[in-house]
Amino acid sequence: MTFFEARDVNFHFGGFHALRDVSFEFGKGDVLVVCGPSGSGKSTLIRAINRLAGPLTSGSMSIEGRDLAGLPGRELYRRIGMVFQRFNLFQHLTVLENIALPQRRVLGKGRREAADRARALLDRVGLADKAGTYPVRLSGGQQQRVAICRALAMDPELLLFDEPTSALDPEMVGEVLQVMRNLAAGGMTMIVVTHEMGFARELGTEILFMEAGQVVERAPPADFFACPREARTRAFLDQILHH
Repeated sequence: MTFFEARDVNFHFGGFHALRDVSFEFGKGDVLVVCGPSGSGKSTLIRAINRLAGPLTSGSMSIEGRDLAGLPGRELYRRIGMVFQRFNLFQHLTVLENIALPQRRVLGKGRREAADRARALLDRVGLADKAGTYPVRLSGGQQQRVAICRALAMDPELLLFDEPTSALDPEMVGEVLQVMRNLAAGGMTMIVVTHEMGFARELGTEILFMEAGQVVERAPPADFFACPREARTRAFLDQILHH
């Protein structure tokens, strides 16, 4: 059964046609991996899903049959969580406050309930001892795990990841990918924009390859890596897997 659907989505930045007739769908619990060369529209796609990029030029996106364009902002941000490339944590708030504040603002939770939920999530990602720390005192991998906790605290139905490991030192990547593995194992529905092809092969339900704002190819990981249909996909894989 379809959980999320994009239909004939077009998006312009001024005169630039960033997304061109993009269509796809996936089910609850799926992990859709979006890959492609720089500037192919991957980040624009997921930013369009939670309206960070602005309204679509044409086409539609829906979650469980409800058009995202018609969802009130508060409901949209509750249902769809986002993990950014560069963490986007509030530097003047502690780790605990970063996770608790959105719960209080958007979900209307009390101070204690929000803090308890934050502590439980930090424990889940191995950062229980960092609750009172400020983000500047954390490594990049730790900050990204806090950012994942902040998104999870809203109990989203869909979690978006915009290149969550690309700003990290190589030795930090594994700890973030492990958290994402655990989320996938727990049935979290995710769209992941990434260059981590090992993650894509291991955990992706389906892989979406984009170039120049278009979906060039869509396939399960086994087919995508073993026998990509499109020449552009083969060229991309050759470049990213052998360099």
